[in-house]
Amino acid sequence: MDINHYQHGARATARYPNVGQNPIYPTLGLTGEAGEVADKVKKVLRDQQGVFDLDTRQAIKLELGDVLWYVAQLASELGFDLEDVAQANLDKLASRASRGQISGSGDQR
Repeated sequence: MDINHYQHGARATARYPNVGQNPIYPTLGLTGEAGEVADKVKKVLRDQQGVFDLDTRQAIKLELGDVLWYVAQLASELGFDLEDVAQANLDKLASRASRGQISGSGDQR
């Protein structure tokens, strides 16, 4: 699936206050869903000795879909196509790799 096709399809399901003028709602949703992914992974460590069985992997897959939905909404709210966001990220990482700056911290490394 084309990532922009996903973004437009996800946008058709957006139901929150002031859609089109509200980056705060999807930002908060994104952090909540990312926390749900982290919680499921934490429980794998606690309850399953670090083994990701099929059911757990499927549950995490669904949560990752929710993360993606909120990323798409936030990008839409800010006027970005997901393809452009993804390409900008690959360009940034390629630049860091070419300069030996993958490790470390700081957005401008």
